[in-house]
Amino acid sequence: MAQVVDKAKNYVTDKVTNMRKPEASLSKFRLKGVSREGVDYLADVSIDNPYSHSIPICEISYVLKSDGRVIATGTIPDPGSIKGNDKTVLNVPVKVPHSVLVSLVKDIARDWDIDYLLEVGLIIDLPLIGNFTIPLSTQGEVKLPTLTDFFKN
Repeated sequence: MAQVVDKAKNYVTDKVTNMRKPEASLSKFRLKGVSREGVDYLADVSIDNPYSHSIPICEISYVLKSDGRVIATGTIPDPGSIKGNDKTVLNVPVKVPHSVLVSLVKDIARDWDIDYLLEVGLIIDLPLIGNFTIPLSTQGEVKLPTLTDFFKN
């Protein structure tokens, strides 16, 4: 009897492992705007859903790092769902307070940008599997706003 149970477990594990799953990528990270509270950025997350039905997104979490330090973190609870057999693009807003930018003066003074590492965790609810996290990360440079950016808003 134990052999039958083990074979069933192996069969289910093999099927779940080889099952198609949604794929995601971070396509853009850009300046959105400047306010009195801080600098707002947007990260675009593209998600491909191989299933014919929509899949709910439970949560999006993000960590923005620069110079080895965390400069912004956040979560977006229940941001919607991924359309079936389609690509969905989600905008993840990231707010960096001005006080954090002051602590990065050495990096900023060199070239008026922030060298960053953005890590995003996309938690989706897959049928039969349950919650599934798609980890994403990207790194690069993002320009800081200039004085003219402050007066545009």
